[in-house]
Amino acid sequence: MFCAKIMAMTGNDLDILYRDEHIAIVNKPAGLLTHQTKMASDRDSVVDRLRSRFPSPPSPVHRLDRATSGLLICAFDSLTARLLGESFIRNEIEKEYTAVVRGYAAIEGTIDRPLSKDGEGELQTALTRFTLMGTMEIPVANNRYATSRYSLIRVKPETGRFHQIRRHLAGAGHPVIGDTSHGDLRHNRILENYWGNERLLLHCGKLTFDHPRSEERLTFVISEPEDMAGVTDRFLIMGQAIDDRPDSSNI
Repeated sequence: MFCAKIMAMTGNDLDILYRDEHIAIVNKPAGLLTHQTKMASDRDSVVDRLRSRFPSPPSPVHRLDRATSGLLICAFDSLTARLLGESFIRNEIEKEYTAVVRGYAAIEGTIDRPLSKDGEGELQTALTRFTLMGTMEIPVANNRYATSRYSLIRVKPETGRFHQIRRHLAGAGHPVIGDTSHGDLRHNRILENYWGNERLLLHCGKLTFDHPRSEERLTFVISEPEDMAGVTDRFLIMGQAIDDRPDSSNI
């Protein structure tokens, strides 16, 4: 197994964590599109930056939301892209995210709730698992409560629906902080005012998959960027014991 916790090469403000003749692993910053869409036609995207970096650029084989940071797999050729696409369809590529959410989450949880594409149309199977990493309470009043509570969780989506993590967690009562589409605007403002957070606190920090050509097992890990670590690191400083939390929760 190849496991990489790599110092990034920076090209045109885009970190290339790994590359070989078939694939490249990119660290997408929050706020950057993966590629242009009908809803957002910005000229700056991961695809555009790869084009300016490589004579024959790789293409992303999956997508991260604009507001989400983290790891992206890119393919240099159509066969590799097809093989990776098939691996995604078979749910063979393991993705792990870090998120800060509203409230105290259970130690473990499984959210099994079908979702439609873009919130419309036919429902599709969607499954998300999460594990509690820590909780925190800050002295800021929230409606009838004297304090505000948050959880740091590890999230593993087993399907890849539109805004799946954000929609699932919001539906479970734990919206991701900084989410302006599905989140809690009041709590977004609390952490913006308290710690200056201005981003979606969701980061894809780990990918594990079989190389589409060599079949070698690959794992890539990258920590939260500085603008998110400013919040997540506080769980280490101010975090509370979670031994008395429930063992599991199926939502």
